[in-house]
Amino acid sequence: MGAMLPGTGTSRRVLSRRLLFFAALGCLIQAPLALGQAGTLAGDYTAKLNELRLQLHLKVEGSGKLSGTLDSLDQGAMGLECADFVHLGEGLMFAVPSVHGTWKGTVSPDGKTLTGTWNQGAPMPLTFTRDTFVPASKPSAVDGLWLGKLGTGNATLRVQLHVRSNQAGEEFCTGDSLDQHAMAMECANVKFAGDKFSFDIPVVHGHWEGTLGADGNSLTGTWNQGTAMALNFTRETSALSPDPPPAAVFDAALKPAGPGNIAEIIRTDLADALATGELAPATGSGLAIGVVVNGQRRVFSIGAAKDDSIFEIGSITKTFTAIILAQMVEQGKVRLDQPVRELLPVGTVAKPQGAEITLVDLATQHSGLPRMPDNFKPADGGNPYVDYHAAQMYAFLAEKGVGKPETPGYLYSNFGFGLLGEALAVRAGVPYEKLLRDEILDPLGMHDTAITLSGSQQARFLPGHTGTHGPAHAWDLDAFAGAGGIRSTAGDMLTYVEANLRPEALKPAGKTGDAATLPKALADSHELRADAFGGQRIALAWHYDPATGNYWHNGATGGYSSYAFFNPKENYGGVVLLNTTVGKEGSFADRVGQHLAQRLAGTPAISLAK
Repeated sequence: MGAMLPGTGTSRRVLSRRLLFFAALGCLIQAPLALGQAGTLAGDYTAKLNELRLQLHLKVEGSGKLSGTLDSLDQGAMGLECADFVHLGEGLMFAVPSVHGTWKGTVSPDGKTLTGTWNQGAPMPLTFTRDTFVPASKPSAVDGLWLGKLGTGNATLRVQLHVRSNQAGEEFCTGDSLDQHAMAMECANVKFAGDKFSFDIPVVHGHWEGTLGADGNSLTGTWNQGTAMALNFTRETSALSPDPPPAAVFDAALKPAGPGNIAEIIRTDLADALATGELAPATGSGLAIGVVVNGQRRVFSIGAAKDDSIFEIGSITKTFTAIILAQMVEQGKVRLDQPVRELLPVGTVAKPQGAEITLVDLATQHSGLPRMPDNFKPADGGNPYVDYHAAQMYAFLAEKGVGKPETPGYLYSNFGFGLLGEALAVRAGVPYEKLLRDEILDPLGMHDTAITLSGSQQARFLPGHTGTHGPAHAWDLDAFAGAGGIRSTAGDMLTYVEANLRPEALKPAGKTGDAATLPKALADSHELRADAFGGQRIALAWHYDPATGNYWHNGATGGYSSYAFFNPKENYGGVVLLNTTVGKEGSFADRVGQHLAQRLAGTPAISLAK
């Protein structure tokens, strides 16, 4: 979860190992085209796959062949190859081997529209439209390419700005946070008068204002995203692309580990990180880790953490919300296929004419709702969710509507899970935190897990850190509680993992109806219901990797990150909690979690060294 220019990674890049759902595509047309035919297609196109923004750039080579690139802007991915292009008459098709996808469609006679279908296991409509922007015949003094550096704790972020004006003299711009792979963020309220220049970037709720230097080659000013920071730009002649992620390095396989030796193995594998890396003493970072194998448990801690330290678990909260849904289905209080509109206060949102978003759509990330609402405007960037309440959620939903896209694909939505948690709480007639305790925490005896900590728990709440190891404020979530509000220990989370691993063996504490339905609800929540990304599947919130047999989810907030997994076939599971959020190189908690699962499986393990 999360959204800010310094720290966008907590929402966008929490999964370091994933195949991108849409990677940027470098495309080479294989079949020769008549020059006039290709010339009609040459140009820049834009599209949206649900809420993912795409840009297609087509050029005509000297030979008459067509080449181009397709960028997935919201994933910061640029320049991966396409293959197997075919262009016959009005038809056009190509494959994208790296993401196991294909696009097939038709070209309009004027070449301005490419109408077709993307297929990555499930067909989804995808239409590209030519960019009709006509630049000014004489660029303004501020038009061009600019590069700046924004200081964030112990590191800097490179910020790239593209400014252009149209024939009417109106200014437009987009911003790239290169080190966070956040590209082409649209500007708004772009103003240039005299030497004064200013713009907003709504998606990260930021504002820049400053002055153009006398030589026309510098912009001096301030970026404000809750806190004012100096951000100066210099004019550049060529654009930069995000650095490609480093190639994964794997440690040699060991015999499958178990509770008796896993702590020693992980500590050895983390030696470099403990000495000079992510867990070095000066970072203040610590890990709490839990594993269970064939019913045998082990909890241990490394670095600044203790075995009973409390962490924010971020988006792993979504799996709890999904199990609350399964509980209420089993108890006959809701249906999976029930429209979410029916659970909300009367009059919150109008009934759409066609299909509408259901509870299972929300729980499987197939609702078509955006990652974040456009009315999310935190007053405090350090604690961004504290002032977003149900009223704002309902206002956004009333404007957006609850109509379901014709062929909704996988689109990870924090808003969707926040809405699911809110809707279930409204139906139950109790706050989300009480619903969580009644349906899951008390039946499992998870007494060190909460949204609001007691005084004694607060004393064990490990301070969080930014991705550059500076201090980070804890996050307090209201309407978004069901998407990321839970705090817990490794021991409690291991109890949760163990319940998911073997629901048929579960003996819930207490004799309430909530406890009685939990084993069946847990089992039902694991049913695979839809495609996710990169060949993976999704159950109710839990992602599933067919290659390993692991169910998993991860999480991140402004100062914490987490990873949980379980493998019913091999009867093992684990959890990793870290008091540092996602950094420039991705989520360290993800790497440790994947490494841990690989050590339990006895396969080569992704390296934890620098």
